[in-house]
Amino acid sequence: MTLYEVAQKIVLPPIMKLWRFKAEGRQHVPAAGPLIVACNHASYMDPVALGVACPRPLAYMAKLELFEMPLLGPLIKRLNAYPVDRRQSALAGIKKSVDELRQGKAIGIFPQGTRVREGEGDAREGVALLASLGKAPVVPARVVGSDRVMQFHPIKVVFGPALRLPEGRKANREELANFTADIMKAIRELQPSS
Repeated sequence: MTLYEVAQKIVLPPIMKLWRFKAEGRQHVPAAGPLIVACNHASYMDPVALGVACPRPLAYMAKLELFEMPLLGPLIKRLNAYPVDRRQSALAGIKKSVDELRQGKAIGIFPQGTRVREGEGDAREGVALLASLGKAPVVPARVVGSDRVMQFHPIKVVFGPALRLPEGRKANREELANFTADIMKAIRELQPSS
């Protein structure tokens, strides 16, 4: 059993109790093969909620500075995070993410790049570019309630059906922009059942 799996088992019970945590649509997450799970991002709790809800391990891109911290660095590395130096070209992050996808891994991405309030912020086209280069479907996901984590508001994670770019060729700039918009629309439209 990996540290990631152990962490899921340790973290899930208190999350379920304190935040009345629920996950829906897990059947939309393919069991194997390259995958991108694209999610909204309103709170520091989102990567934890998404990681606990997802039925397969997720790898996350994280800023290099976190890996330089004595205790946190080794821990997040063992929890499937991989470093990206934001002071350098974005190409290094893209290359590392594509490598993860080509190994058949699932990566979690927040298309807006940072925490934003519901309905605010523009998405970057990086998720669409990674889907094209890594030949990976994108499962939209939405975390609801994490923006009120300190009030112990219920947290729900909803996964939607996978979206795919046309196969067999590289997507052009217009297709990447349209696919990014489709992903964000799918994320916004996801609603928990109750």
